[in-house]
Amino acid sequence: MRKLSALLSESFRFAWMALVANPLRTFLSLLGITIGIFAIIAVYAIVDSLERNIRQSVDSLGSDVVYVQKWPWGGGGGEYAWWKYFQRPEVGMNDFKRLSARDPRAAASLTFIVGSRETLKFGNSAVENVEVNGVTFAYGSLNALNIEDGRYFSENEMASGRNVCILGAEVTQGLFPGGRAVGQSIQTVGRRFTVIGILPKEGANLIGQSHDTKMLIPATLFISLKGDEMGGSAIQAKVREGFTTLELKEDLRMHMRAIRRLKPLAEDDFTLNESSVFSQGLDTMFGAIGMAGTVIGGFSILVGGFGIANIMFVSVRERTGQIGVQKALGATRSFILTQFLIESTLLSIVGGVAGLILVGLLMWGGTVMTGFDLSMSLQNVFTGILLSAAIGLLSGLAPAFMAAKLDPVEAIRFNQ
Repeated sequence: MRKLSALLSESFRFAWMALVANPLRTFLSLLGITIGIFAIIAVYAIVDSLERNIRQSVDSLGSDVVYVQKWPWGGGGGEYAWWKYFQRPEVGMNDFKRLSARDPRAAASLTFIVGSRETLKFGNSAVENVEVNGVTFAYGSLNALNIEDGRYFSENEMASGRNVCILGAEVTQGLFPGGRAVGQSIQTVGRRFTVIGILPKEGANLIGQSHDTKMLIPATLFISLKGDEMGGSAIQAKVREGFTTLELKEDLRMHMRAIRRLKPLAEDDFTLNESSVFSQGLDTMFGAIGMAGTVIGGFSILVGGFGIANIMFVSVRERTGQIGVQKALGATRSFILTQFLIESTLLSIVGGVAGLILVGLLMWGGTVMTGFDLSMSLQNVFTGILLSAAIGLLSGLAPAFMAAKLDPVEAIRFNQ
């Protein structure tokens, strides 16, 4: 234990001497490993941040929710046959009513969603491009809506199609900056709506599934004003406890085919979408991005490895006489070998830590400038340090073996 401690202490001292003896040479030698670690860990950190945020966005769709729609998400695999999907009928309120009457056993609840982009007005204020959604009563519970101010729709308001609405946080801020919105009357689609509830701010996500820019109204009212076969209309179905998403999809498929009166060999004229479609695509996409980042960063690290090897060869040459004295005093080959390997590893780790600091600054600056949550995980840090150590160890092998094989007599005479 004492020998190991002495070896580490001496290696640290020699590594520090190599760093300060020639600062410019050291800087240029370590620059490669710093850039390499920065490149590869920056890619890993950015990809991890993107993946985390996108997966959180996908999760907001509900991992236990199936969407009955006209268009499939992501094409359902393979070529996206838009010409075939274009001919399908929209999923309308009649489909929803018939499906509800059939009461699918694997569905805990069903809700219908239909919407369009509209401009909302209140006095001299106006907010454009607001997604006005007509929804049925179960929408609130199925999507776990929290009302920050006011209340949710009553069943009577939903059934009768009352002129009432619930607003998202950004819409509320745009129409009522600094004022209370509940109880006020706003205008859109040629009607006046009384605001009965305000949703809390959710923040934007990467697939646009946020209620901040939405206005919710009873579906019966929306249909009377705009019709029920708008693009993007859907039936949401939540899995009943004790059933799986696959069982729910098969249950819904059976009932929808019966509702649409499709022949046994006829293709479905509807799609059953779920968040796993996105998740499967994300695995492939982020795997490819991570591989590309590894290749790019790998070349940079390779250059850095040559820099470390260069500084170690110079260090061996400068300390040849000292190595001869150490061997004359009884130092073994393994001692000399280990000493130089530890030194090269420490030098590489210094460059790697510098690269990690730069990545941390990049993540912080990116978060401040874009508002997007970018961060470097502990796994990224450990990966950077381990890569640095591995490159340092490999780069130091040749110089260390050269130092270990030196003849003590010739080494002592080298600088005389």
